[in-house]
Amino acid sequence: MRRARRAAPGPLPLLGLLLLGALPGLWTVLLRREAAAQLEPEPLPPSEPPAGRWGWGGSPAARGESGGGGQKTFRTLLAMPEAATGQEERGGEERFAVTGSLPPADTASPVERGIFWSRELEEQVPPGFAAEEAAAWLSAARAARVSSLERGGCGRSSNRLARLSDGSRACVRYGINPEQIQGEALSYHLAGVLGMQERLPPMALALVEARGRQWEPVREELRGSHWAEGAVVSLTRWVDNLTAVVAPAPWSAEAGAGRRLQPLSAGELGGLPPSQLVELVQWSDLILFDYLTANFDRLVSNLFSLQWDPRVMRRATSNLLRAPDGGLVFMDNEAGLVHGYRLLAMWDPYNEPLLRSVCVFREGTARRVAELHRRRSAAAELRRRYRAREPLWARLGFLSERQAELLQARVDFVHRHIAHCRAQAAVL
Repeated sequence: MRRARRAAPGPLPLLGLLLLGALPGLWTVLLRREAAAQLEPEPLPPSEPPAGRWGWGGSPAARGESGGGGQKTFRTLLAMPEAATGQEERGGEERFAVTGSLPPADTASPVERGIFWSRELEEQVPPGFAAEEAAAWLSAARAARVSSLERGGCGRSSNRLARLSDGSRACVRYGINPEQIQGEALSYHLAGVLGMQERLPPMALALVEARGRQWEPVREELRGSHWAEGAVVSLTRWVDNLTAVVAPAPWSAEAGAGRRLQPLSAGELGGLPPSQLVELVQWSDLILFDYLTANFDRLVSNLFSLQWDPRVMRRATSNLLRAPDGGLVFMDNEAGLVHGYRLLAMWDPYNEPLLRSVCVFREGTARRVAELHRRRSAAAELRRRYRAREPLWARLGFLSERQAELLQARVDFVHRHIAHCRAQAAVL
């Protein structure tokens, strides 16, 4: 009897057997992949494009947003001095690391201790007329002969442009009355007492004598000038390539719009370019100087003219010019002190608000004002300097007792104003 044949296995059991045979191989592959994954580093996030100079386009921390531990914020970048950001852009050993130490946040501030221009900013102010240079010119001008006199270029029709025998030129100012020349001379030497004489062109007094050695070459021109024999005139050094100056925005914008002048304080200076800050340093001295001398023939006259000319603040400021290096030149100060003190009632309603519009000062100027206030010596210091440096001082005389008192009172007022600005800065 034939043995019955065993039935062949079906397809499913065969598939199961194949899978069981493949499991060891699959397990080996998985183990190898896991081991390889443990050896590989985690993928880095996509690299960001390099941030711009002020951090735009960088990480949220670089833009001043939350997040990011060691990144410089936009506010911090703004506080960094330009030299530091330039080093960062150039790279090299001087480069600031992102997570490294940053310079103090106040190094880029134009103001120190709330009311003083920073030393770094003052160092950028053009030097003006150096003391040694001015002394040399004054000595030469007093000894030189006047070679020619020309009309035009020096203000009033009674003034002349003189060419001196040493080759230099000077504006010869003949005052309508002697107090104008006296005011010019005293203002020049008061600027020296205040430490800002470098902003005024060198000035000396001269005695008109048609038969004298100094004026003999221009005797005929003197006859046509109608100058009185024996009159005292001023010789002011001629400066080439000066240009007009328009009052900067802190004053021109507000006054031109008919608004009350607001104090120029540290909080108003953010974002201004260095060139404008350097000019504002000089303007702060100018406004303080014009208040002390009661000079109405500069920015004050522009303010006065606003009542019929609303665009006057956009025009050139009287008796203020700019040298090619950016330095301001305080010209023609004959309205100061003597003449200005006679007209205080008319002009102080403009001069005083202008002074109050400044709450940032050169520290050296504030220190000198404080000393003159403490010693009550404004007139005495001016007299001492005037007599020592101007040989013809006695021809015009000095301030009257009343004028000397007014000068001291104005020094005291400026000192109180600076103290008020300091107190206000301390509160902020």
